[in-house]
Amino acid sequence: MALLDKLNTADVRRYDKFVRSSPYGSMMQDRLWAEVKDDWGNEHVYLEQDGEIIAAMSILIKRLPGGFSMLYATRGPVCDVTDLALVQRLLKEANSVAKKHKAIMLKFDPEIAYSDELYDLYKNAGFQLTSKDDDQEKLIQPRKNMILFLDDHDEETIMTKFSKKGRSTIRGAIKKGVQVRYSRSDEDIELFYETYRTMSERNNITTRSVEYFKKIRDRYEESRVYIAYHEGDILAGALTINYHGKMYYLYAGSTNVKRNLNPNHIMNYEMIKWGIEIGASQYDFGGFFEEGDGLYIFKKSFCDKDGATEYIGELDKVYKPFMYNILEKVIPLVKRLRKKPNQG
Repeated sequence: MALLDKLNTADVRRYDKFVRSSPYGSMMQDRLWAEVKDDWGNEHVYLEQDGEIIAAMSILIKRLPGGFSMLYATRGPVCDVTDLALVQRLLKEANSVAKKHKAIMLKFDPEIAYSDELYDLYKNAGFQLTSKDDDQEKLIQPRKNMILFLDDHDEETIMTKFSKKGRSTIRGAIKKGVQVRYSRSDEDIELFYETYRTMSERNNITTRSVEYFKKIRDRYEESRVYIAYHEGDILAGALTINYHGKMYYLYAGSTNVKRNLNPNHIMNYEMIKWGIEIGASQYDFGGFFEEGDGLYIFKKSFCDKDGATEYIGELDKVYKPFMYNILEKVIPLVKRLRKKPNQG
């Protein structure tokens, strides 16, 4: 059984090397992400062939009532997901994890483009899918991401991929004197957190703690906190990571001061320039659920030419069908009913 022994330094080093060098790797499949999500348990499984690792999967473990659990391989597994036989072999390695933790199911949502062929491949193999035609509110991660591809571009030519309005907005912010700095300091983490908290309150979004962001900063060495400011006023902040050539725009916020100066546009442009400088292949703005809303319009202003990247969605390996039905169907139904206005 290829279950990673976290106390074996050599095995851990070999596992990390595979994940971080794989074209299928993701920052959320790195062991470091499991350390960030320390309110979940975690295990890591892998497959070997001729002494070399050929597939891997980092699994988060969510405890549920009754001693049950849900397993979640965020943006995993680290292998070619179109090779169903390979994925099935990797999932067999996870059976011991499922048994040990009384798992109801194992959910994974790989960063791979949707296709009817891929959908049918997994559907016919007995997986439960939440995909193109399903309720998108059921998804943990958005199925559509905005990704700006950086290959063969410099800081000038990359702007040709932006919308005309996006280019104008960035140039306008520069002309009006908006400045951007970056660091990894506690001071700037705190400033970023204030912009994030203000944005969350403005949009009625649940917040994470400042310690959460410090954990991300501490574990991912190639992370930066960016701060946009104007004449001494803090306007916006963001946390971004370069994960072995893949840039992630993870979290951001803005204050209620001088929002007309569009600080988030120039701040993202500076982060994109960092990606180009270090040779990153892409800049991932993250997902969206609704085309046409403000978040979508903002991200599209940078990805006007590349457009949206549509992933396959969530694929569930079900271990306990009865419990799965309760978890996936009954509980979301109750939540929706509670959201309905009182008709009495």
